[in-house]
Amino acid sequence: MVTAAPSRTAPRRTARPRARSVRHLGPNWYASAMGTAVVATAGAGLPFGVPGLRTVCTAFWALALAVLVVLLLARAAHWTHHRDQAVTHLLDPATAPFYGCLSMALLAVGGGALVVGRDWIGTPAAVALDAVLFTAGTLIGLTAAVAVPYLMVVRHRVDATQVTPVWLLPLVAPMVSAALGPLLVPHLPAGGPRETLLLACFAMFGLSLLATLLMLPMIFARLVTGGPLPLALTPALFLVLGPLGQSTTAVATFAVAAPGVVPAPYDQGFVVLAVLYGVPVTGFALFWLALAGAMVVRARRRGMGFTMTWWAFTFPVGTRVTGAEGLARHTGLVVYEGLAVALFLLLLVAWSVAAAHTARGLLSGRLLAPPPRAPLALAPPPVPVV
Repeated sequence: MVTAAPSRTAPRRTARPRARSVRHLGPNWYASAMGTAVVATAGAGLPFGVPGLRTVCTAFWALALAVLVVLLLARAAHWTHHRDQAVTHLLDPATAPFYGCLSMALLAVGGGALVVGRDWIGTPAAVALDAVLFTAGTLIGLTAAVAVPYLMVVRHRVDATQVTPVWLLPLVAPMVSAALGPLLVPHLPAGGPRETLLLACFAMFGLSLLATLLMLPMIFARLVTGGPLPLALTPALFLVLGPLGQSTTAVATFAVAAPGVVPAPYDQGFVVLAVLYGVPVTGFALFWLALAGAMVVRARRRGMGFTMTWWAFTFPVGTRVTGAEGLARHTGLVVYEGLAVALFLLLLVAWSVAAAHTARGLLSGRLLAPPPRAPLALAPPPVPVV
């Protein structure tokens, strides 16, 4: 009896189980770190002092930092062991915009370090951490703001029916830098360094604002002419609140940082801008909040289940809280203080629901499972989640 010689070719090793578990972990997961960090910064700025609130906010920041570290490690494993999937995400017009979430997660956690994290780690460590995360987040955000639209023009093939608020994500990232950068201004040497950073943040404000104004008409036209978004994507309508709230927050922080940094009368011009810009944009944001809320209620009644898109209820609403807080500071009106408190309560509810469902989905393995395969002829187009 002749036995076959053993093969000289070693069997190909498959990815380790832990590596396989992150194959379907997309850049949209950074939204959970963003949504957790904004609870900390939004809560710390509330006009009404609540005993123990700052400690709770600092705990939220610490949780956001832990989530960010875990996600950075998991995404590094994703790129190491599943580069094919990572490249596929980058070349997919439905997924590529989520690379803006990496920038915003870094920026949100870094800004939170200066707002509340310094209570636990000290001001020097908070400044150092924010400087690193702000620099990295800004560079990544500016890269994404250019690279993703470039890919959409030269590589992606999209039409009007594929327009969603997700397209705003890489464009909003520079606005987050603009809103959080002024926190570092007082920690720089007086004179040129402070003015340079503040005006650089103002330039990123303009970059993001004008790009957003180009995109918003496309999103609204898609809704009016194409009908409601797919159920799983409906929460993404809340993403429109992101640039609205973050830009209102940005002009408010400019007004705080400008005195003594930029010469008169430009320093007072920032104070005027905070009110003249923030008030009308807040009005439009409340209109959009009502419209998006009504669409979410409709989708829920039609069977909308949980996906990671539910994290869109957190960070954008949080930016509206910080924007209302800024208006309350510069106008002294109680109505904006009340608006900030009401929106913060909405933010807490949204975060609690999204976090609970995410934890349940991770424990069951459903959120990291491969998407179900449908027959080729009947397979629907992929639906991105945030």
